[in-house]
Amino acid sequence: MESSTQLYLVPTPIGNLNDITLRAINVLKEVDVILAEDTRTSGKLLKHLDINKALQSYHIFNEHKTVEKLVSQLKGGTTMALISDAGTPSISDPGFLLVRECLKEDIILECLPGATAFVPALVKSGLPSDKFVFEGFLPHKKGRKTRVDLLKDEHRTIILYESPHRLIKTLDQLIEAFGGDRPASVSRELTKVFEETINGSLTEIKNHFENGVVKGEIVLVIQGKS
Repeated sequence: MESSTQLYLVPTPIGNLNDITLRAINVLKEVDVILAEDTRTSGKLLKHLDINKALQSYHIFNEHKTVEKLVSQLKGGTTMALISDAGTPSISDPGFLLVRECLKEDIILECLPGATAFVPALVKSGLPSDKFVFEGFLPHKKGRKTRVDLLKDEHRTIILYESPHRLIKTLDQLIEAFGGDRPASVSRELTKVFEETINGSLTEIKNHFENGVVKGEIVLVIQGKS
C-alpha cells in the first residue's frame, strides 16, 4: 500500500468470489478497518480470502450519521478500505458521500480497478459500446415515467440496473416509450452458476421472462435511438 493513502475504495466480486485482484486482497489485509455495506455478506468474502479484519457497517441508512466520525478517524491516522456487497463502491452503492468529504479534508484516497456489473453486460449485449449512458436504478415511483420518457430520445446505448421483481414492469414501460422492436439485452446472475444473457427486441425479452420466476441482479442494455 501507498503509505500516504488513508482510504481505499476496493471493488469486490459481483458473483464469483475468485474475481478479485491480488492488489485488492493485499489492501484488505493491510488496512486497519474495513467498511462494509453488509458485514454478513462481506464476512463470507473475507473468510474465503482468509482475511481477519475489523468490519464496520457503512451503508445507505447510516452513511450521513457516520461520515463525520470516519473522516475524523482517517485524519487521525486510521487506514480504511470501503467495500460494497458487490462491485465498485459508489456505483449504485454507498461511497460518494465519504469520498466527497475526504476530498474536502485533503484525505488521500485511491480507488482500485475491479468488478462492476454493467461492463460485462454491455460487452455481451453486442450493442454499441463506444458511447453509452449509465442510468443505474430508475426511480421506484415518483419520476420514473419522466426519466424513461427523457431516455427515449437518447442516441447512446443505455444501461440500467433493475431488481428481478420490477423487471417486467420496466420492460413494459420501455416498450411503451421506445417501441417493442428496440434492440436490447438483459443479463442476470453475472459470473454466477446460473448466469444468463438474453438478446433481442424489448418485446422478445419480455416474452422470455414474463412466464417464469426471475431471480438475481439484473442489468438492462438498450440500443440508443437510431
